[in-house]
Amino acid sequence: MTTRGFTGRRPSPETTDRIPPGQSLTEDFPVLSAGPTPRVRTEDWSFTLKEGPKPLIKWNWDEFNKLPQTKFTRDIHCVTAWSKLDTAWQGVLIDDIFAEAGLEPPTEFMLAHSFDGYATNVPVRDLTGGKAMIATFYSGKPLEAEHGGPARLLVPHLYFWKSAKWINGLQFTTRDEPGFWELRGYHIYGDPWREQRYTGD
Repeated sequence: MTTRGFTGRRPSPETTDRIPPGQSLTEDFPVLSAGPTPRVRTEDWSFTLKEGPKPLIKWNWDEFNKLPQTKFTRDIHCVTAWSKLDTAWQGVLIDDIFAEAGLEPPTEFMLAHSFDGYATNVPVRDLTGGKAMIATFYSGKPLEAEHGGPARLLVPHLYFWKSAKWINGLQFTTRDEPGFWELRGYHIYGDPWREQRYTGD
């Protein structure tokens, strides 16, 4: 993984309780990538909800953006030890995706899949209840490719590698299947407050 743009500083007393152990505060938005940045055109973008290999429902860009829109502001934390406070996002809550599909989650686990072949696992309970969205805007502007645009998963209460960039689908799985970084030694869950950075943490 590469990180550009991180210049950390110690949190102020007012923000200390918002910074997990081992993290430094940044005003930048570092660019992280496991490989080259894909340039996905909105006319080529689609999002598919699957159960195992079976597609359940699929949206193109225009259809997806007609789903209910939600704005929220959250702190985010990267496994490479930076935290950024009060980041502003807009997109479609995972709850609203499930509602539009007319389904109750059939399993307890999901894999998020991206256009570049990246995948990461997230329990369903960490995606529902207003905890996560497919974000298409950051700070009031369309999400830039370097930060996962045109759309990325956003699961802000977990380390940021779980917020898969360039997302193109979510897949229900019968077990907690490791994704790209989890297969390479990262923690299967990734709670920043418990410093679950790597296997065994």
